[in-house]
Amino acid sequence: MLDWHGAWQAVTHHPLFCIGITLAAYQLALAAYERTRWVFLQPVLVSMAMVIGVLLLTGIDYPAYMSGVSVLTVLLGPATVALAVPLFLNLRRIRQLFWPTLITLLVGGPVATAAGVGLAWLFGVRGELLMSLAPKSVTSPIAMLVAHQIGGVAALAAVFVLITGVIGAMLGPELLRRIGVHHPAAQGMALGMTAHAVGTSRALQEGEECGAFAALAMSLMGVATAVLLPLAVALIA
Repeated sequence: MLDWHGAWQAVTHHPLFCIGITLAAYQLALAAYERTRWVFLQPVLVSMAMVIGVLLLTGIDYPAYMSGVSVLTVLLGPATVALAVPLFLNLRRIRQLFWPTLITLLVGGPVATAAGVGLAWLFGVRGELLMSLAPKSVTSPIAMLVAHQIGGVAALAAVFVLITGVIGAMLGPELLRRIGVHHPAAQGMALGMTAHAVGTSRALQEGEECGAFAALAMSLMGVATAVLLPLAVALIA
């Protein structure tokens, strides 16, 4: 007699199961978004919900899932470095817009950080929670490290980064168009600075130039935040 329970356990505990459901969930979410273009079907958000649902149904806990997708985690580094490709292809355009790009980073970067922290402070957020929110506009590895350095909680910082990226990717392009920002470079800079990797992914869907400037903004915003935010917190404290 076939042992269905044993077979099910063998499938769900196979090393490739977690990788398979992750890739399948993202591809399904991406296909749904491409077909409908509905902003609330943002692929990262939908695929995350799908994976959580599968994990709950199969009884796989978070440590086991993270162990199963460790290969994908390792590939995040090369995937991030691969963003240099659109940068290289648009290097001439970046040189042409060097000064507007630099001014945007010098003004927009601090404003993006200060606006989030200022609004949270006005609503009564203090202490560890406020420090965890401060690096919300950079990629998760940098945000978690910076949050730990300035007295925040790394895990909370990762959550804020995810929320910021998803909301930015969902609403950013349409909001920019509605306020009259149509230049690909300007759209890319805005998405890269405020919505980091998720925003850059969304910018690449808008076009190669938009994606290149988003990758540039994301990279420089991450470096600036890692260096300057701990210094600013130390000076204020």
